[in-house]
Amino acid sequence: MAKQILIKPVLTEKSTKLTDKRNTYVFVVGRDANKLEIKKAVEDMFNVAVERVNTALMPGKPKARTTRTTIVRGRKAPYKKAYVTLSPGESIDLFGEE
Repeated sequence: MAKQILIKPVLTEKSTKLTDKRNTYVFVVGRDANKLEIKKAVEDMFNVAVERVNTALMPGKPKARTTRTTIVRGRKAPYKKAYVTLSPGESIDLFGEE
């Protein structure tokens, strides 16, 4: 089984500002993916030139939800984010508008 490198794009207000100001896109990636694999996956999937890749390991956080009788406690799974900066003039259409 081939490991999954790019899982999904992060579409938040902060990631949209990064895209507008620095031409940087944010993706959730596999925890065992390295920067070279992420760069190759983005270049192959979106047909763009990647300038650099920064990664961040996001810790799991405790979560709780309340039912009628009890409080169910659990944890959100840890994940890895990749900040992919594209070369000037390049862009990725995440919404399929073009």
